[in-house]
Order: sequence, then C-alpha cells, then structure tokens
Amino acid sequence: MMYIQTILRQKSFLVLLLLINVLGTAYGYYWYKDQLAETPLQFILFVPDSPTASLFFVIVLIGFLMNRNFPLFEALAAVSLFKYGIWAVGMNIAGGLVGTGLNAAGYMLIFSHLGMAIEGLLYTPFYRIKRHHLMIAAVVLLHNEIIDYVFGMMPRYDLLWAYTKEIAYATFWLSILSVWLVGYLTRKKAA
Repeated sequence: MMYIQTILRQKSFLVLLLLINVLGTAYGYYWYKDQLAETPLQFILFVPDSPTASLFFVIVLIGFLMNRNFPLFEALAAVSLFKYGIWAVGMNIAGGLVGTGLNAAGYMLIFSHLGMAIEGLLYTPFYRIKRHHLMIAAVVLLHNEIIDYVFGMMPRYDLLWAYTKEIAYATFWLSILSVWLVGYLTRKKAA
C-alpha cells in the first residue's frame, strides 16, 4: 500500500492524472453541449455532473502539485467522483440491457466513469477533509438531486426515461453512500 501511495504522490503521476482529468472534463462539458443549450440559465451549473466532479478533482490535483490541500474541493471531488462515476456505470449498463446492448461509446463511458470513482477514493489518505467540508459536499450533492429529479435537469438517458422514479430513488441513496464512504475513509481527519 505504501508503494501505491508513493506513486500517487509522484509529481509525474500527478501531472499525468491532471492532464487526463483536464481532457476528460473538457470532453465531458462538450458531451453535454446539446442539453446545456436547452437548459435554463439558473440550472446550467447542475446539469454536467461528471465533468464538474472531475473539475473539482483538477483543482485538488493542482493543489497537490503546489504541496497544498484544498479540503472543500477534496470533499466535493471525492463524493461527486464516486457518486457520478458509479451512477454513470449503472446507467450505461442499464441502458445496454434495456436497449440493443452496449456500443463502443457505452463501454468508453463505463470505463472512464469507473476510473473517476476509483481515483477519487485512491487519494483519500491525502485529503484533509473535516466534517464541515463533508457536510457542505453532502448539501451540494443532495441539492443537485432536487435540481435533477424535481426540476427535470438530470442527464438524458432516453432508453431509461420510463424508470426515472426508480433512478431518482437509487440516486438519492447513492449520494448518501458516497458521503458516508468518503467520511469513513477520511474519518481520522474528519473531526
């Protein structure tokens, strides 16, 4: 484990991860371009969930490269990377099961979002998250659920539209799990 932690903190590895996340963030916002074009201005920040999660992690990585911690962004990144990473994996698998199977884009989304979920948790030993940071991240995540499922701003998966209520319910509990898991993994520092 110490060997992995050493690699995770190497400057060359951090720069590579930063580059991957900057490109992934840019591509993620591009992916949402059509939905963002139709989104009322007051909801714009709440639509591109995954790219915003990776943007939070970009800020965390920049901090690490500067030998600094940004605990609020660490909390926002960790909970949202895990949540939206797992959510997108589930949605793409479900879409493949309901539709005609998975295509190359579906597999790309599954593996890239699984990577998001993992990377956010891999760095938990280095975060300096306190309870109040985690509470703010929880409010942001749960507020986003309301925007998504009460105001209809959730990412579009047309094949799964008939299951929106079930998806909303599962997404709420995935948010709770995400906050709990990050809190558990950073508990020694969360006092």
